Amino acid sequence: MMMVEKKARTVEEAVQSALEELETEKDNVDIEILEQPTKGIFGILGSKNAKVRVTLNEKKTIEKSVKKEIENKEIRITEYTLEKERARKFLREVLEAMDIKAEIRVKDINESLYINLSGPKMGMIIGRRGQTLDSLQYLVSLVVNKDKERDSFVKVILDTEDYRRKREETLQRLAKRLADRARKTGKNIELEPMNPYERRIIHSTLQEEPYRKVIISNK
Repeated sequence: MMMVEKKARTVEEAVQSALEELETEKDNVDIEILEQPTKGIFGILGSKNAKVRVTLNEKKTIEKSVKKEIENKEIRITEYTLEKERARKFLREVLEAMDIKAEIRVKDINESLYINLSGPKMGMIIGRRGQTLDSLQYLVSLVVNKDKERDSFVKVILDTEDYRRKREETLQRLAKRLADRARKTGKNIELEPMNPYERRIIHSTLQEEPYRKVIISNK
């Protein structure tokens, strides 16, 4: 929560000074008058400035942003409007901290949020074997589902440069190649550690193999 306190000759001047520092508009804040101004003797001696506390209201900011986008027909009203704005806001802050400029596109499909990033430094976002992308996706999911009950969680999928599809195709080819090798050699093949999503791709691909079978080995 961003909050500033300002003093000025009048309440209006103090509020305006706070708005300029917060770089926002009056409709987006809560204003508390801490001290009323006094003129003093002859309007000079003993005079006291007004003092205000101005707090940025995140809900008002999001609602106004959403309303503006709707008026501009840039988005459609959906069940996940608030979640989409939360995701955008969080990602903007993270990308700015990483000194990365990127376009953020968020859409909801089948009760999931699909977020796509595009820009000149997306290799940094993907990381080694997508580890950075997966970690960032996890953090966005935490932000989006803040204060939600488990049965109302929104699934978040973060992607850039079509990495998810390319990675899925790579894993599918790998699964088929290793399955063929296992059939020819008769030996168990151990894959590298993978996240749950990638393990599901391997499992799903092997289920389609015509000669698939289950092997139970001693550990």
